[in-house]
Amino acid sequence: MRMGLIIWLVFINVVAYLVMSDDKRRARQRKERIPERTLFLLAFIGGALGVLIAMNTKRHKTKHMSFRIGIPLLLLLNAVLYGYFLT
Repeated sequence: MRMGLIIWLVFINVVAYLVMSDDKRRARQRKERIPERTLFLLAFIGGALGVLIAMNTKRHKTKHMSFRIGIPLLLLLNAVLYGYFLT
């Protein structure tokens, strides 16, 4: 189970990073955007680190207070849950 959880953690964070990056690209091109609900869902199910890294490297959603507070809180929740299940 431990290895499966580690694989999931890596996979979901890569996906979250790529989705945030794609949303930034869409914003620049003035195309249809990815709903914020989807970005928060990705963070909630384990991809908070990927979302946070994309926020900072791509400078995306950094002015939104819901992301500035919500994503770090979800990262904390992810860390607690992964810590619990990996020990």
